[in-house]
Amino acid sequence: MEKKDLKSLDYSEMTEEMSACGEKAFRGKQIYQWLHEKLADSPDEMSNIPAKLKERLRNEYTCTHLQMIDVLTSGIDGTQKYLFRLHDGNVIESVLMKYKHGNSVCVSSQVGCRMGCRFCASTLGGLTRNLLPGEILDQVYQIQKYSGERVSNLVLMGTGEPMDNYDNVLKFIHMLSDEHGLNISQRNITVSTCGIVPRIYDLAEEKLQITLALSLHAATQEKRMELMPIAYKYDLKDVLAACRYYFEKTGRRLTFEYSLVGGVNDTDQDVQQLSELLRGLHGHVNLIPVNPIKERSYVQSNAHVVANFKSKLEKCGINATIRREMGRDIGGACGQLRKSYIDGELEIKGKEGT
Repeated sequence: MEKKDLKSLDYSEMTEEMSACGEKAFRGKQIYQWLHEKLADSPDEMSNIPAKLKERLRNEYTCTHLQMIDVLTSGIDGTQKYLFRLHDGNVIESVLMKYKHGNSVCVSSQVGCRMGCRFCASTLGGLTRNLLPGEILDQVYQIQKYSGERVSNLVLMGTGEPMDNYDNVLKFIHMLSDEHGLNISQRNITVSTCGIVPRIYDLAEEKLQITLALSLHAATQEKRMELMPIAYKYDLKDVLAACRYYFEKTGRRLTFEYSLVGGVNDTDQDVQQLSELLRGLHGHVNLIPVNPIKERSYVQSNAHVVANFKSKLEKCGINATIRREMGRDIGGACGQLRKSYIDGELEIKGKEGT
């Protein structure tokens, strides 16, 4: 029988697990505190846990601990990109972005991705497996320990499609915002999806206070199918209907992610179509100059085109922002660092990587 991962047990599960083992209930509270407040990597660090119980935890459970392979630090803006090895040898990446309003971490939800978006490096090798809640959490924990700074904002926009790992991601959100853990406000958590319609409806019913970000990237069904294979399964009108339902159930304004690809989706016609598409929806457009990857021919829209696109959206009554580019000099786009490592192109410099 597969061993349970201690770090993936929520607070109630942990206390119930210890009671079922014949331990006093408070032991579960102590262990949970060690893992999710003190950020312990193993039972060996739990100084107030009896030796016999620690031995049992080592023998009968696993305890997620991501091995940090390397940390790359941007010379432009201080953004840090982390490469982690999982227990099975797979690798994932995470990003720490420092802003005036606080530190934001972008985490991965899967090893690889099967969504196939044409401009994304994360999907080039396909999907290997889903991450456990503890494996998503430990990205935050290891970054917080290494940086020595508290994480205040969390975005699920790293490698993988969060809605394709729905149950584990949902549990991760609850544990991250639990008062017994890091207690990060759900209002500071953003989940990005390429538009898996049934899961958007499911998430709406959870009535969480998170921000939902839709990876839109095109204003028509035809162009979206060119860029995002998921569009062959879910029509754009159905995706937007799900987004409206999400707002009605939660009251949370949506974000529409729009990666600008030079000559593909950045024309005046695209602006007009996008304005018409989003009119009346409660949300804003986050314009993202696409980060080019060598495996694709897509190029980034120039700065003038991006600014013009934003200006025309606003004249049409659509709120828009341009995402600040972070970590451009260290392979800032999702999946770039991981793929470089897998392909043997990355020179590992250790935890003091620059």
